Amino acid sequence: MSKVHDKLQHLTIDLSARICDTIRAIDQGSRQVALVVDAEGRLVATVTDGDIRRALLSGLNLDTPITEVMRPDFVAVRTTDGPEAARRLMWARKLHQVPIIDCEGKPVDLIHIDGLEGVADRNTRVVLMAGGLGTRLRPLTETLPKPMLPVGDKPILELILRNFVGQGYRNFTISINYKGEIIRDYFGDGGWLNASIDYIEESKRMGTAGALSLLKSSPESPFIVMNSDLLTAVPFDSLVQFHEETDAIGTMCARDYPMQVPYGVIEVEETALRRIVEKPVYSHFVNAGIYVLSPDALRHVVEDEYLDMPELFERVVMSGARASVFPIQEYWMDIGRPEDLKQARNEFDRVFGVATEAWVSNG
Repeated sequence: MSKVHDKLQHLTIDLSARICDTIRAIDQGSRQVALVVDAEGRLVATVTDGDIRRALLSGLNLDTPITEVMRPDFVAVRTTDGPEAARRLMWARKLHQVPIIDCEGKPVDLIHIDGLEGVADRNTRVVLMAGGLGTRLRPLTETLPKPMLPVGDKPILELILRNFVGQGYRNFTISINYKGEIIRDYFGDGGWLNASIDYIEESKRMGTAGALSLLKSSPESPFIVMNSDLLTAVPFDSLVQFHEETDAIGTMCARDYPMQVPYGVIEVEETALRRIVEKPVYSHFVNAGIYVLSPDALRHVVEDEYLDMPELFERVVMSGARASVFPIQEYWMDIGRPEDLKQARNEFDRVFGVATEAWVSNG
């Protein structure tokens, strides 16, 4: 196998793969796509990160065969056309990746948008909500705002910023209120993180959506809003791409939350007992505190009004506009309680220990 073929090994799967196998391939390949090949190695379909998340939303599980999800109507170019043809096709059709196949239909390369000159850095603005009181974490938050509590040797908010910077995001707005001067003094203009940071200051509590009315200028393109007490490994470029692909003006990240009933659940039909299920586990999608909003969403934000993000999404839906849900399978930890902070600190070395230093050097 040639060197170019070797480069595609991590993101190539066969027709016997399941959704869980595909998630691993997409993660290892770092190109938001997996290539499905037949027994002879010919490219027969593609599966994108967005395809997987839509499948999970529809109720398919991780053991579902990838043949139920894959796209056999993929776009590719021949080696005789060359990489330049793939680049032209990407620009013309707003694609994020185009495979190159040889005369036998076998994949030999993948042209990805991050490989095109001038597009690796993300222009997407990131708004981080850091104005909460952190009541449930007292007495720790009596001297520090919650986003400044340390995990490992760095504040939570610094880990969040380093994560974004490592993925190419540079432009940040931080909304501050309670002990906000500590946050402002620590991060400054963000230059030392290879970032640009400005601040909006809530003179009163505005909620996770109401604070957006304080933005100095309205964003001209979709932007990310995220609570500043979260640690996550979500690929933000996949999130923004999903938002755009679904034509939404608001996209909410959702986390699968399992709950076990500690009793036998009785299933009844009229008055007849049909069966008893012992201690079943039910799963529900819950709000993960990460969002993408298009500028039109701000029409539903009223100046000087307290507004939380769930209510904003309800207004979007009631207006007839589209709101999407982006399910996340990656690491996610909401640090709202002392036990959450303890867990995050225990998991730091495994999840963030090596990566945090790399996040800065990528700049």
